[in-house]
Amino acid sequence: MDLRNIAIIAHVDHGKTTLVDSLLKQSETFRERGLEGDTIMDSNELERERGITIFSKNAAVMYDGVKINIVDTPGHADFGGEVERIMNLVDGALLLVDAKEGPMPQTKFVLKKAIEAGHRIIVVINKIDKPDARPDWVLDQTFDLFVHLHATDEQTDFPVIYASAKQGKAGLEANLETMTDIKPLFKSVIENIAAPKVDDNGPLQISVANVQYDSYKGKLAIGRVVRGVAKPGPVAWINRDGVMKPAKINHIMTFMGMGRDEVQAAQAGEIVAISGIPDINIGETLADINQPDALPVMKIEEPTVKMTFGVNTSPFAGKEGQFTTSRNISDRLQRELQNDVALRVETGTSDGSFEVSGRGELHLSILIEKMRREGFELQVSRPRVILKEENGETLEPYEQVSIEVPENSAGAVIEQLAKRKGELKDMKNENGIAFLEFEAPTRGLIGYRSRFITDTKGLGIMNTLLLGYKPFAGELTALPHGSLIAHESGTSLTYGLVNAQERGDLFIGPAVEVYEGMVVGENAKAEDMVVNVCKEKKLSNMRSKGDGAADPLHPARQITLETAIEYIGDDELVEVTPINIRMRKRFLKEFERRRANA
Repeated sequence: MDLRNIAIIAHVDHGKTTLVDSLLKQSETFRERGLEGDTIMDSNELERERGITIFSKNAAVMYDGVKINIVDTPGHADFGGEVERIMNLVDGALLLVDAKEGPMPQTKFVLKKAIEAGHRIIVVINKIDKPDARPDWVLDQTFDLFVHLHATDEQTDFPVIYASAKQGKAGLEANLETMTDIKPLFKSVIENIAAPKVDDNGPLQISVANVQYDSYKGKLAIGRVVRGVAKPGPVAWINRDGVMKPAKINHIMTFMGMGRDEVQAAQAGEIVAISGIPDINIGETLADINQPDALPVMKIEEPTVKMTFGVNTSPFAGKEGQFTTSRNISDRLQRELQNDVALRVETGTSDGSFEVSGRGELHLSILIEKMRREGFELQVSRPRVILKEENGETLEPYEQVSIEVPENSAGAVIEQLAKRKGELKDMKNENGIAFLEFEAPTRGLIGYRSRFITDTKGLGIMNTLLLGYKPFAGELTALPHGSLIAHESGTSLTYGLVNAQERGDLFIGPAVEVYEGMVVGENAKAEDMVVNVCKEKKLSNMRSKGDGAADPLHPARQITLETAIEYIGDDELVEVTPINIRMRKRFLKEFERRRANA
């Protein structure tokens, strides 16, 4: 079979999944009912809610007698582990770039991975239907990025396709009126991406790049047949440490459309899903039983941020969750490690706690949200960066921060990032919009996003990209926050809340169950304050003029998992249950907090 394997890579929200929709819907083989909606590849509930791709997914289409395997990849650098693995599955990539924004920080990250893998890349300038699209400028910027990333002469001579993925149209020129369908993109893939160069007759080798779970077939290993022909039967299974064990393949499936078709044999170069080996993991090799040759183990970049996950110890522990013990949490984290090679889990310093390390705040918060929806109850600490020691010098992770804000907000952003040891590298203005480039320690960016939204009145766009490790920047001068802490356990009442709101912003409304030591708001001053939100108005038979008048209660600030993780300080925790997100002090009693600070 004539075959092409391609990955679709881009910065977040540049239209990868929408483009895959158009390719699927306009292919010769795709006639499934019920898939008329948008972003049909984003099958996960969290992906649909957030409008981002979190997990890479496989699909395949037939066009002009050629089978094209397509892998949709995440755009967030926090899920870069997925992108790195996928490069081993494919022979080429479609790089999507927004026709207005041009290459963004994550464009640089994903393109770097594709160039390092030596792949041929087709540039797709997407969203040319935007009123302020500037495709010529975007093409120049993209070419500069290829040169900056040391692409080869062949890679730099990339074909260009202009597209509007939303309308399902593509063409060789940036003129929407002359476009009719997505077929020019299919033709470009077949002409420019080479068929896999493989050996059908050699001993079997399959590289495992992903694992999934199937309700009927159990754990599935998704990988590429590097050499030989894959068939059901006995194989040698070589793990990441090079240890070989005998195993048996029960089923082999190839991808077609959004589904999988069971086959009796899969040729070299094909992407397959294999069942029958329950303990198989990412990065391992399946080989010929008589000639077991291991493939090189994939190198994955190290995590940069860690959090402590622990058993919920609040007074409300065990009331709202189904899985609450340390064994439950440990088993769930071990299960996640099988799917996510960028994650690390170690036993914590206290009983029932675990140090979980990942690529960023989003990476870890998605894991917490998944656990919460599965019925887990736990408490998590503030994210902390992972420091390194080299030649007696302490190093910390740094990020490139690209910011787009209205000109009048630029001063506040520069001031805040300077407090967080950010260094302004570039600044330019276009049509009242300021474009700022910073290099800042990851430590300084933790908890900054909510302040950034406030400073820019919700009009700012911030993107980050890990640069690597640099010398420790010293102590940060960013102002600490102060919390409003519940004085006693009980139910919040309007009378108590009205008194408390004079001190700052509240996180809760009336008729909410609270406990002593729970964080119920943010103090206007940078110090903690205990407030009594359960205080009730004393009723008497005495009446006076104005007795019925009262100050209005302001709406509470909505707290999501991300905002809670960003908000908390080192002495605070987030209590996560399937029903509620609460913030609390590590020590609930006031005398315990005083003793800890003494």
